[in-house]
Amino acid sequence: MTSIPTAITFLLYIFLMIFIGWLGCRATATFSDYILGGRRLGSLVTAMAAGASDMSGWLLMAFPGAIYLAGLSAAWIGLTGTMGAWLNWRIVAPRLRAYTEQCSNALTLPEYFCNRFNDQSQALRLIAAVIILIFFTLYCASGMVAAARLFENLFQIPYSTAIWAGALVTIFYVLIGGFLAVSWTDTVQAALMLAALVVTPIFIIFFSGGYTHSIQIIRATHATATSLSGEMQIADIAFYLTWGLGYFGQPHILTRFMAAESIYSIQKARRISLTWMVICLSGAVSVGFFSIAFFSIHPELSATVNANSELVFIEVAKILFNPWVAGILLSAILAAIMSTLSCQLILCSSTLTEDIFRTFIRRQATQTQLILYGRLMVLLVAGIAMCLARNPDSTLFNMVSYAWAGFGAAFGPVVILSLYWKRMTRNGAMAGMLTGALTVLIWKQFAWFGVFEMIPGFLLATTAIILVSLTGSPPTKSVQSQFDDVERDLRDTRRTGKR
Repeated sequence: MTSIPTAITFLLYIFLMIFIGWLGCRATATFSDYILGGRRLGSLVTAMAAGASDMSGWLLMAFPGAIYLAGLSAAWIGLTGTMGAWLNWRIVAPRLRAYTEQCSNALTLPEYFCNRFNDQSQALRLIAAVIILIFFTLYCASGMVAAARLFENLFQIPYSTAIWAGALVTIFYVLIGGFLAVSWTDTVQAALMLAALVVTPIFIIFFSGGYTHSIQIIRATHATATSLSGEMQIADIAFYLTWGLGYFGQPHILTRFMAAESIYSIQKARRISLTWMVICLSGAVSVGFFSIAFFSIHPELSATVNANSELVFIEVAKILFNPWVAGILLSAILAAIMSTLSCQLILCSSTLTEDIFRTFIRRQATQTQLILYGRLMVLLVAGIAMCLARNPDSTLFNMVSYAWAGFGAAFGPVVILSLYWKRMTRNGAMAGMLTGALTVLIWKQFAWFGVFEMIPGFLLATTAIILVSLTGSPPTKSVQSQFDDVERDLRDTRRTGKR
């Protein structure tokens, strides 16, 4: 049973997040504020929010759990993910920030696609919006599952009750505060996650008898755990090596780039974000890896972890730390879950409001009506995600990888080529989105050759974009002129060092 000090600390953290949500509500005057923070996020907030919204409960639950089961071979997903994130900041972030401003100050990714190719039919926007809703609802469900398991373990309540507790906390501050509240809380939560993943591995190693003794125990009890290749098959290697491709198509990360106050601020944000990411991923690997030694030494404490490896961080926090400190560390797990779930909810809300409601239903809607509708959509998406998360046997890692693959394949090639290829057309973009999304959806059902569905999805989407663009009419002069304007802005920025 969780101690009272741990529960009190945990609940105080929840109230702090709600308070920040209330502050965000006071700073939200327009719909642009609600869904993109008015494009005024500085380098630190942009960096920490991008990192926190990227990682989710995967960082402190699924990833350490995978390391605990497979050993260091599972760390490849962190290595390739870091490379993918670096490339995303380097080749996508500055251009996307510049291009979305040139494209009639686009507030959402579907709006950017539509304006980028001057799609008067709005079909491109609608297709992108539907893809976002499909995969983000699944992504949100994974966050609900992670939160439910945390509350279930911490307060010893049934899963069916825990899912409500975990969801309501996040829904409340997103509902009132919007994007600003989400970004501010993400900054706090990213700092808490960083602290937890630095401190926890040190304690695990200490209580396992030190670094050298821990390695000896791990080698004796899990022969392949110290190998980077482990028992991986070809399909496993392909999965880990291509994980980083998914970064180019994740709307919740790309939106952070769009919300940065300037192109220049992205350079500083990149350094902050990647430093944070490397430290956190290293800490998560260490938690899972050295917990192998700890629970081998203390098998009487390992029943919960052996039943569900994704609870390894929760268990070591409760066992090794003072109850007050344990409450703070467990809050870091909630921070990871809330940061991503909140961003996903606000993005689904913005998609339903900006890309569907205002575009196709009520073009003359007032700012107040848009904000109200956006908040109602938060409730709608959260409700659907909770229905999908009702199964207590759901595997967090599988749910996240499915959604990650969907966005990576559907949007990754479209984003990259739209930013760098002047000859790309609207029909090419549409073909790429549909090919990528449908490939992932179909491939997942049949699991052909055991290959991660993002790999064929990404490759086929890229091929579809190139073939359809080259065989059709070239883009209009206005679209090509806009591309040249963005190129000129970027050159000026690099020359002057600011924008």
